[in-house]
Order: sequence, then C-alpha cells, then structure tokens
Amino acid sequence: MKAVVWAGRNRLEVQDVPDPRILNARDAIVRVTSTAICGSDLHLVDGYIPTVKKGDVLGHEFMGEVVEVGPGVRDLRPGDRVVVPFPIACGACFACEDGLYSLCENSNPNAGMAEKLMGHAPAGIFGYSHMLGGFPGGQAEYVRVPFADVGPVKIDDDLTDEQVLFLSDIFPTGFMGAEMCDIKPGQTIAIWGAGPVGQLAAASAFLLGADRVIVIDRYPYRLERARRTGAEILDYEEVNVLDALRDMTGGRGPDACVDAVGMEAHHPTPAMYAYDRTKQAARLETERPYALREAIMACRNGGVVSVIGVYGGFVDKFPMGTVMNRSLTIRTGQCHVQRYTEPLLERIRAGEIDPSFVISHRMPLSAAPHAFDLFKHKQDECNKVVLTP
Repeated sequence: MKAVVWAGRNRLEVQDVPDPRILNARDAIVRVTSTAICGSDLHLVDGYIPTVKKGDVLGHEFMGEVVEVGPGVRDLRPGDRVVVPFPIACGACFACEDGLYSLCENSNPNAGMAEKLMGHAPAGIFGYSHMLGGFPGGQAEYVRVPFADVGPVKIDDDLTDEQVLFLSDIFPTGFMGAEMCDIKPGQTIAIWGAGPVGQLAAASAFLLGADRVIVIDRYPYRLERARRTGAEILDYEEVNVLDALRDMTGGRGPDACVDAVGMEAHHPTPAMYAYDRTKQAARLETERPYALREAIMACRNGGVVSVIGVYGGFVDKFPMGTVMNRSLTIRTGQCHVQRYTEPLLERIRAGEIDPSFVISHRMPLSAAPHAFDLFKHKQDECNKVVLTP
C-alpha cells in the first residue's frame, strides 16, 4: 500500500509499505477514506520527538471503512464506517476505567522507553514514535487498529467525512482544553494559538458557556478564522499581550488561559527567539515554551492554565514561583478522545458545530510532502489539510 513515511529530519516520502494484517483477536483493518495533517506531526518532521525511525508511517487523524476484524471484535463488521481516536486504549485497565484513555496501561508495548523520559508511560499512539508504541499511522491506504472494540466510533448516518474526521483528535482536544478551564457563565478565556486546535478550543469554550474568548496569534488568516467563532483576537507582534489582556479584563486577567501552541512556539523578540531556537536545534533543550510562560503570567489569580499544546521533554525557565504564589491550577494531558467522541458526535448531529470549518486544503495522499511544506511554512494560508488516499 501507499503511505507517508518519515525519511529523516525534514524529509517525508510517499512509499510502498507492507499491507497491515490482523495480529491480535481485537484488531481491525480499516481502509482509510480521509486523513489529516496535525500540528503535532510537525514535531516529528522537525526531529524533536525521540525514537522516530526511517520508514515509520505517520498520521494519527484518520477515518475509513472496516474491511476485516479479528475474532474478538463483536461490535464492528466489514463495511462499517468509523472514526478512529488517536490514542490506543484497551478499555479495561485502571486508566481506561477512569476515563483516562490516553494513559492506557496496556496499549504501549514500548512502555520502557517512555518511562526513561517520563517516569511512567502513556498509551500507544498511532504514527507517533516507537516510544509511544511504534504503531504505523493513518496517512496511508490501510491501518491496523488494535483494540478495535474500544476505540473506533461508528458513523451510521449521512454526515460527511469532513464533518466527523476531527473526532479523531483536534475537536476532542480543543474541547478538552476548554473543559479543563472549568468555565462558568460570564468568564473570559484566553487561548494562545489560532491554529485548528485553538480555533476548535475557542468554539468549544463558547459551547461550554464562556462569555468572552480571546485568541492570540500572529497570522492574520488564522486569527480571522478564530474571529469567525465569535472570539476577539490579538496579534502578538502588534501588541504587548500581557498589557492588552489586563486592559481587556479590567486589570484582573483572563479567568483561564489555554496553551494550544506547545513546544515550538514563536517569540516576537528576535534575540530571545534566536537564543532558544538555537538551543533547541542543537538539542540543548527540548521546548520553546513562550506561549506557556505567557499564559501563566497572564492568568488571573486563582485561575486555570489548560495545556493542550504538545510538549516532548523538559521546559527551561518555568515560572513555578508564579504558579505557586498566585494559586494557579495547571491542567493538561493528551486528549482522552474516547471519552468525548459520542457526546461530540451528538453535537455535530444536532447542528451545534461543524468542525470542518478549519479545513483550508484538500489533496491526494500522493501530495503529502508538498502538503506538509504548505502547512509547516504557513504558505497559501494553509490552516488544515485533509488527504485522501
């Protein structure tokens, strides 16, 4: 089959790779009908996530048609149309029973690798390094889906792929980012990052009852998409974000702040950006946490900082004194997608939201390397790319 593979730092290729096959009783094989490029894929392309190997198949946002199931899969059959969550979860361990699906204790066969870096291992993830299981991803014609009786959600109606595809990751991730803010009526939520996750976090914050949402970014086309959700916008290259947020909130600061940027944040000060960018390129640090630091400094006393941007290792110059002395709460995590798929599918069916508003480009799988370039370098106002095998 054809698949998008990692061929080295900043090198992707579409190659012929072996077709997947059933390995365990609870496996399914899914023929991919739609897949997408995620911002967190760029951390792999840029070489910041360890244990990625040449030939690894990328992609963790995908959906398609079931073509084969193992004997232990009772609720799926060939021909079923499914969206597949990016974390792989067994459904029966301590974490899964607590709804913490991205922390499944049974789905990561390489848990020992992750434990060396993180202390304990999270779940396996499609197409996201051997440290997180080494599972081939969904930017391919076919995918083996472990624990297929737990993850995939069936789509039985006439909703299009584009309406439901992002149930695999970015819609639940944005929603969880907003949910972790513990939003109450009348509150103001600030979101760093106007990419697809930030846009969906803004839309989700309004669904959950926020009075105001303020989104911070520097790209006009992304800020305009955020504005369409009802959010107010700030260009951090045009204003001092901390001063602007104080002015917009009567000096108090936002009630909660969402970091939807993660480890490769940009900084408006050239010298500061060059310093950390150089350290990161030389692997002397793993993160550029500008957005996270600013979110912490901006949040009102006693507020919540919700972190859904991806981080891979260790953060330099973390303002722990601010967190402790101002009684801030930090909540974070890879999204527990299986917890949200059915409720969010019902919101889509009810017409409360159509997540496809984030899509800017549609391309064949064969154009994936070019699509990644557009997405990474923000060319042609590229916001979100859907690939079709």
